[in-house]
Amino acid sequence: MLGEMVDHRFEITDGTDIKPGQILGWVEGFKAISDVYSVVEGTYLRSNPILKEQIALISSDPYGTGWLYEAEGEPDPRCLDAHAYTGVLNAIIDKMLEEQQSQAESDSKP
Repeated sequence: MLGEMVDHRFEITDGTDIKPGQILGWVEGFKAISDVYSVVEGTYLRSNPILKEQIALISSDPYGTGWLYEAEGEPDPRCLDAHAYTGVLNAIIDKMLEEQQSQAESDSKP
């Protein structure tokens, strides 16, 4: 959703204690910049060093070589897996599109 990836940065040092919801850094695409949040209570281990040279891997291989960061600890019980999160995003997008269509129809009525 951010478009083609252009940059990223993690502003936390390796070995730092982290908690769910804590901002660890950011990723930037052509369309927007988004914070990257911790999903665990534990320790931040490292960011992916390959991304410094191959940032596009975030989009092209996110579950393989394009991973963002490593941490160890307990996941936040409120976290969703990738498929569930995709479902939430799709539902939000569908609702936004319905609202836009409804507004366009209202605007076109005399």
